[in-house]
Formats: sequence, structure tokens, C-alpha cells
Amino acid sequence: MSEYRIRPLETGEHREAWDLFRASLHVSPGSDEEWDRAALSHQQRRSVGAFGPGLIGTARSFDAELLVPGGAKVPLAAVTGIGVRAGWTRRGVLTSMIEAQLADFTERGIVAATLRATEGAIYGRYGYGIATHAQNVLVDRHRARLRPEVPPGGQVHVLDLGDAVPQWPELYAATGFTRPGAMTRPPVFWGGHESQVRRLSPFPRTAVHHSPAGVDGYLVYYVDRESTPVKLHVPGFHYTSPEAFAGLWRFLLSVDLVDEIALMYRPLGEPTSLLFTNPHTAKIETTHDETWLRLVDVPAALAARTYGVAEPVVLEVHDRMLPANDGRYRIGPGGVERTGVTADLELDVDTLAMLYLGEWRPAPLALAGRITGADEKTLARTETLFGTERNPWCGTDF
Repeated sequence: MSEYRIRPLETGEHREAWDLFRASLHVSPGSDEEWDRAALSHQQRRSVGAFGPGLIGTARSFDAELLVPGGAKVPLAAVTGIGVRAGWTRRGVLTSMIEAQLADFTERGIVAATLRATEGAIYGRYGYGIATHAQNVLVDRHRARLRPEVPPGGQVHVLDLGDAVPQWPELYAATGFTRPGAMTRPPVFWGGHESQVRRLSPFPRTAVHHSPAGVDGYLVYYVDRESTPVKLHVPGFHYTSPEAFAGLWRFLLSVDLVDEIALMYRPLGEPTSLLFTNPHTAKIETTHDETWLRLVDVPAALAARTYGVAEPVVLEVHDRMLPANDGRYRIGPGGVERTGVTADLELDVDTLAMLYLGEWRPAPLALAGRITGADEKTLARTETLFGTERNPWCGTDF
């Protein structure tokens, strides 16, 4: 008999699980006020617990949708709140909880799962792969001069937190769901998001960009007056047009009593430095993994996205945890089908997740031993099939 058991959590057990998760991150238990907001982010019947002598582990998720190349949306589980009590780690508790999660996702028709990894060595063995990256950018406000051809932008309105929170869902739906890798933000997301923003600053504000066609961009920002130099932090920045991108940047540069502008979680390839007469005004401080993606239903995931124009490639996929995904898939511009013919290349399901949104080129994955059996021509065809015009990016932290 196992020394612990796994089962779904009841609503009354969510706070204990929340405190256990915080403890696993070496954070003290939350206050009643914090829990009142955090409770809003716990979707019913989406948390599991491991029980030995009491609760020893927890993991939860919420339902969303993932935007895939070509514009389709697939059912997504956003996994978070994973923690194991000290003294119970490295005893299979995490593996058992993830197995239970994947079984539930499969039963409910979830096509993909995503998480943000606190440690990079953990989740690959469960089929998660790094599918998008993000970067932090620092701009010297005193040196920043916009190039003359930068669009003038539209009108910007600034909202305090109380006025902004009710508008965030509509603002994000209008401006944030644009790139492959983006995810919808269901109602259960927003309570946790508000708590996260409140932890960053007691006085965060939202700037909304308006064009003649309506709202086409917004950002969330706060100023840290205690830092030296004084920094304006931007944890959220979404837009749908060059005019909105430029208009919001004109606004940021207009904020007084600020020395530096620090942007968090930006997509790779975003042309911030090209706005300025001196590109060195903007510096990339760090680049880090963002989306860890798990393809729960490989046939459905492959069928949902579109592909570039190239001769088809046959992939042989291996999935240790969900063997129903094992097999060979013929992928071409016309779609995907299972096949029994000889494979052109082999890869594990975590590597397929890395290819899926277009972030990684096949050749580097082959160089690292993540793809085997392919020659250069096959890798080139695979790159054409899976490549995307824009870098994928999620832009949602949870």
C-alpha cells in the first residue's frame, strides 16, 4: 500500500493547500485579506492533493484556451500552485499528482497544459517543454529619443487600480490575445492577477491607448520611488497596432521623476530598441523561459495548427506518461494523419512541444540530441512546416 493517496480537493481544503504551496516556496502563510483574493483564483474541482498524515502535496489548474499557429484555439489547462511539504520531497508525491492531473486532463478533453517552472530540471520528465521565451528590457529614460518616423500614436487615458480592475478582462480580450502561445484569461484568473499586481506596488496604474477605431493597447505600470535610480516598472504591455505600441511608449517617456523604464516578460523580437535614435538606450537585461507546454492530446494538437508549405515529414513521437500519443504522424501543408510508414525523425513529446508554437528551430534541437534520425534536408522541411511569422509569446503570468 502506498504511504500516501491522491484525490481532488474540496473547496474547504483550498486554503490549506494554498498555505502549503507558499511554504514550499519558503513564504509565510497568507493573511485573511490575501486569501480572500487568492480564493477567487481556485477553480472548483481543479485542485488535487496528496494525503499522508494530513495534506503533504498539492497541485491545481484552471481552464483556459491556447492560441496556436493559424489562429485556432484549443482547450488548455494552466497548471500552478504545485508544492510538496518539506520531508516528503523526492518520494514520488509530485509524480503521482501530475499523473492524476494528466489523467483528468485526458478525460476532460484538454489538448494542452502549460505552467511556469520555478526549477528547470523538474518538468521535462513529465512531457513539458520550453515553448516560449520572454525577456526583461531596461530603457534609460533620460537618453531615450524617439526616431522621427515613429508613429504619433493616439490618446492615452490613465486609470487607478480601482477603476482599472473591472476593465482588465475587456482590455486584455481586445489587445492581448494576438500571438501564437497566448492564452485566454477566464474569470477565475483575474482575482489572482489583482493580488499579484497589488504585491508589486500599493499604487499601480493602467494606461489605455485609444485610436479612432477604439481601444488598441494598454499597459500596467508602477513607479518605485525607493529605488536608485528611480524605476518605472511595466509588468503588462499589450497592443494590436504600431500606433498603439508607439503611443504607449510616448506615454511612458512622458512620466516625470523617473530615471529608468523596466519592462518585464516581453516577447523576443519586439523592436523596442528600434524606436530610439540610439538603440543602446534599450538593453536586454535577461532572457528566460516563459511557457512550459505539455501536449496532452498530440493528434488533436497537431491537427489544430496550420503548417508552412513544404514536403510532408513523418514524425515518430514517444510519450512515456501518455502512451496513447505514441506513434508516427505525417505532417504537411494539408494537415496531419497517423501513419505506419518509416519515420523521417524521432522525438519525445516534450521536444514536440518545443517545436509546436514555432519557437525552436529543428536543427538546434537535433544538435542537442533532442531530435534524432533526420538529415539536413529533413530538418529544413520541418522548420518550414513548423515556423511562424511572429515569435510565439504568452504574456500571461499565473
